Amino acid sequence: MKTNSQTVSEQDYAPLSESFQPNRVFVFAGGHLIHDTFTSFVAPLLPLIIDKLGLSLTLAGSLTVFQRLPSMANPFIGLLADRVSLRWFVILAPAVTAAAMSSIGLAPTYISLAILLLVAGVSSAAWHVPAPVMTAQVSGRKIGLGMSLFMLGGELARTIGPLLAVGAVSLWGLEGIWRTLPLGIAASLLLYWRLHSLTARATRTNNGSLAEAWRGLRKVLLPLTGIIVARSFMTSALTTFLPTLLASEGATLWFASASLSIFELAGALGALTSGTLSDRLGRRRVLFFVMFTSPLAMILFLAVSGWLSVPVLVVLGFLTLSTSPVMMAMIQEQGRDYPATANGLYMATGFLVRSAVVIAVGAVADRWGLRTAFEWSAIAGLLGLPFVWLLPT
Repeated sequence: MKTNSQTVSEQDYAPLSESFQPNRVFVFAGGHLIHDTFTSFVAPLLPLIIDKLGLSLTLAGSLTVFQRLPSMANPFIGLLADRVSLRWFVILAPAVTAAAMSSIGLAPTYISLAILLLVAGVSSAAWHVPAPVMTAQVSGRKIGLGMSLFMLGGELARTIGPLLAVGAVSLWGLEGIWRTLPLGIAASLLLYWRLHSLTARATRTNNGSLAEAWRGLRKVLLPLTGIIVARSFMTSALTTFLPTLLASEGATLWFASASLSIFELAGALGALTSGTLSDRLGRRRVLFFVMFTSPLAMILFLAVSGWLSVPVLVVLGFLTLSTSPVMMAMIQEQGRDYPATANGLYMATGFLVRSAVVIAVGAVADRWGLRTAFEWSAIAGLLGLPFVWLLPT
């Protein structure tokens, strides 16, 4: 194995290695950071988009559906990734995503905005299916740690993204955020330099079908779906409507967006911690603790106000966003014979659930108000607890 080369080659790539390979894991974590910075533009700019296009909260919530719609193809992308190299998808994704997301301020109508988000969603799907699998393969037996570092990049991006978006608006206005595009292009050039020779498929030859993958995963995927449903009420409310809630209650755009960044930064720390702890304490124990405490933290957040809400928001972000590395580690462990297909099925399931939930949260907010929608979402989060004990040990 090479240790002094800055380019990971196909020859020295060791899938399912017994040892943890930090340099390679950090390559993927960094790519995740850069890519997801741009996909995080919508939520902090949603108050401005609603005002510009005259959208209801239901329509505003549905925008995330267009961004996630391509995730329906994730199982098929996964089947492809288990057979051929998709490294070019990973390399080009940041530039394509940046081009679409940096143009949302120019969209004159709801339809044109939806098309841009759909393009970004296609690019995002092309990144998110092969990249976690490749990360797991270079994480050895420390899959939880590998997934934590990979998800750390994504959560940090959702911290940086709102700040970058609002900063760009402050400098150039909503229509001027296209000037952030060079960051995405530079990211793709960097990924090409580091990863252009890296294979993006498992060395195991697998000619199985989606049905075969489902049979192997259903014992873990069915209870995880119940957990995802419960979690999605909380995450959809917080990641999509938190700035809008705070702005509607008198907060400035900067404070509302900064609150989202604080929430996401705390979530990054939670993502880093949870996967590592689950390697030591067990996946189910960590999930149960988080599923029990995070709804209580959300209820407490709604009960306080002003700057007192900031430390509560830190705890809430740490707990709420810490489940993904644990669940992704479980999927990779259960789907070793078809890792990309397994990841695709998991992500497609998450898309279906989150798309329905975010529209439901928006509809409740239109009918009874955002605060009521947040309260109901916290209660729904507790309903996932029984599903934790249905997970295989």
